[in-house]
Amino acid sequence: MPELRHDPIQRRWVIIATERARRPSDFSIERELPGNGKQCPFCYGNEARTPPEIRAFRDIPSSDGPGWKVRVVSNKFPALRIEGEQERAAVGHYDRMNGIGAHEVIIETPQHDKDLPDLPIEDIAALMKMYRERIVDLQRDPRFRYIIIFRNHGAAAGASLAHPHSQVIATPVTPRTVAIELQSAREHFQVKERCIFCDIIVQEMQTHSRVVTADADYVTWCPYASRFPFEMAIAPRRHQHDFAAQDDAQLMKLARHLREVILRMRHALSDPPYNYLIHTAPAFHHHAKRPGYWQTIELDWHWHIEILPRLTKTAGFEWGTGFYINPTPPEDAARFLRDVQV
Repeated sequence: MPELRHDPIQRRWVIIATERARRPSDFSIERELPGNGKQCPFCYGNEARTPPEIRAFRDIPSSDGPGWKVRVVSNKFPALRIEGEQERAAVGHYDRMNGIGAHEVIIETPQHDKDLPDLPIEDIAALMKMYRERIVDLQRDPRFRYIIIFRNHGAAAGASLAHPHSQVIATPVTPRTVAIELQSAREHFQVKERCIFCDIIVQEMQTHSRVVTADADYVTWCPYASRFPFEMAIAPRRHQHDFAAQDDAQLMKLARHLREVILRMRHALSDPPYNYLIHTAPAFHHHAKRPGYWQTIELDWHWHIEILPRLTKTAGFEWGTGFYINPTPPEDAARFLRDVQV
């Protein structure tokens, strides 16, 4: 019998289509040829083919040349532009503003054919540190309300280049998906004086049927109302509202945990295309606080990473209703991922 499951954070319903239940081997994954490193603008030695460098971690002192380990440049085709002012205005019943923001690319490694789980833990930790640094830096700009970091792996997940990279976008408004999560967290805290994410983590650790892996600091689980087959969430086990507040030791532990999770997904699903994204606290310290809106964010919000394998396609029913249909129950997905030998 199919089930309708409700996500209390995003406030959406998901259909778990148990009669369509699918195992990892049942999914057909589109493949694309690897890119040519000699022509790749992100490869070592091709620095002149990208926009000017914003920031880099380097072994060899240099100015926008070789010697880097992690490198940040502006996106050549930005979704939002950093120059100008918002100029909010009404257009009849509508509202508009200029497309002000920031859009950066984080080139994760000089090595074209080394994806994130192939890197040493220290290099993944360096990437996490660059994430932290870009969030802190962009949050200083009073025009920006939210900073999101995301990674597209594979053409089906939206990647246009094979070279491992992440992206950062700063927006002048809080994205709707994040705003709903913030509202759910705030209202849960107002009633129960507890973080909704902490409550979910405690329950998942107790039942353990949806836990993929856990250590002393982080836990990964398949959400109860997963939208997609093998969807996962990673969060710190202790309450932490701001990804950018993590120290170097915490980011090293996160790097080890994230590498294991990506490796499990790679082995279980034959290296599927996927997206991961970081939901952290908005830039509330640099904006006027609306009454009652940001007062408890340090207590009610809990940063987390969402990992979304791209194994199914969103079609008419999903677009027309806001429902998602997931043919793999999260309990089954977690079991498959737990059983992988890393």
